Amino acid sequence: MGGSFKLLGDRHVDRRTLIISSLALAGQAACASAQPREGPPPPSQSPDYPASDRAETYSRDEIVNNVSDFLGVTAESAGGVVERVFAQNGRPTAYIAGEEGSAAITIGARYGRGLLYMKNRQPIEVFWQGPSIGWDLGGNASRVFTLCYNLQYPDAIYQRFPGVEGSAYLVGGMGVNYQRASDITLAPIRAGVGLRLGANIGYLAYTRQRNILPF
Repeated sequence: MGGSFKLLGDRHVDRRTLIISSLALAGQAACASAQPREGPPPPSQSPDYPASDRAETYSRDEIVNNVSDFLGVTAESAGGVVERVFAQNGRPTAYIAGEEGSAAITIGARYGRGLLYMKNRQPIEVFWQGPSIGWDLGGNASRVFTLCYNLQYPDAIYQRFPGVEGSAYLVGGMGVNYQRASDITLAPIRAGVGLRLGANIGYLAYTRQRNILPF
């Protein structure tokens, strides 16, 4: 009788332990399921082209070939102009290839349209317009190849760029002037048709859409 009670007692203790362990495991599972699950990480808020990135530059040969093809001049002529600009400013980070028209009788206006190119970025459309005043007479229609220096991302082109220009446009002639705003320098190279003689001071505003008024 004593051995039987001991056996039954042992079985009773094992069953009670099993029940307590099962309840403990169930409680742990319920607590785990009640905790919120982590969702996907929030999307990155960084821009496509962070300010810390430096834009790639164009070599002299790349610019000479592009200027020669776009403006329709010989490689020798393009090389002479580009060499002078490179000597003063170095390698550009972007360029604008476009067309423009201008006219002046002391007070003048200029309108243009083109595409802005940067390495590893899609070209974007750019318009420009601006007034000028000075000893200036005539008009011209030009193809323009503008070298852009220290332009680190495309949207930085949309602002006003003051400049001083002294130019003599003849048939098949070429001219260069400089425009600066903040740390950005633009060097338009123009090959035009017509006649324009003079020196003027003014600015060009580069915009996303064409503006009728040049101001």
